[in-house]
Amino acid sequence: MRIETLFLDAGGVLVFPNWERISGILARHGIHVPPDALRNADPQARFAIDTAATVAATSDADRGTQYLQLVFRSAGVPPDARLEGVFRDLWDYHMEHNLWEHVPPDVVPALEELAELGITLAIASNANGILQRAFDRLGLTRYFHAICDSCVEGAEKPDPRFFHIVLERAGGRRETTLHVGDLYYVDVVGARRAGIQALLMDPHDLYAGSDVERVRSLGDVVRYVTS
Repeated sequence: MRIETLFLDAGGVLVFPNWERISGILARHGIHVPPDALRNADPQARFAIDTAATVAATSDADRGTQYLQLVFRSAGVPPDARLEGVFRDLWDYHMEHNLWEHVPPDVVPALEELAELGITLAIASNANGILQRAFDRLGLTRYFHAICDSCVEGAEKPDPRFFHIVLERAGGRRETTLHVGDLYYVDVVGARRAGIQALLMDPHDLYAGSDVERVRSLGDVVRYVTS
């Protein structure tokens, strides 16, 4: 059946951490790690926190801290480094602007293509309450019929209630809706619990053998919905 409504996760699909900014904050605290080292550590750190047990036992905010700790460790931050001030500065910026503020160059052209197809686009994201403001700043808001931020909605993925909220806001039907996210136990499991099809963004081929169709880029999503 033709896809009429497309849910897109924000982080890991459309926007990514600003590793240059994060490297700069570390440097202000005397910890010197190049942005590329942080960027290269990102995929495995995200994959490491994406387990059924971790997702069941933690909130999105908890996993955000775990994720950055894993990134730092893998990127070469000394294990005895004092990170309290680093995390304070990171979260201060995140709560004001959102650290996930890098938009890859392929994102806007893909969103333009999806809009031209007449597909209703909605954001379905575990976020921190300022996603709408962040998307306004990044120039992405105009592509979406609804931007649903878990902190605002009072439910977060994988809770099916969150997907039902997004579905209502977007005016979609479960049987013609597809959700694209980057975490299996958050996005795929949650969407399926809500009766919605799921597609996993997996550019590094970390989920080979999983029981879900995978894509490497937003351009692949365009090809998927038009195939």
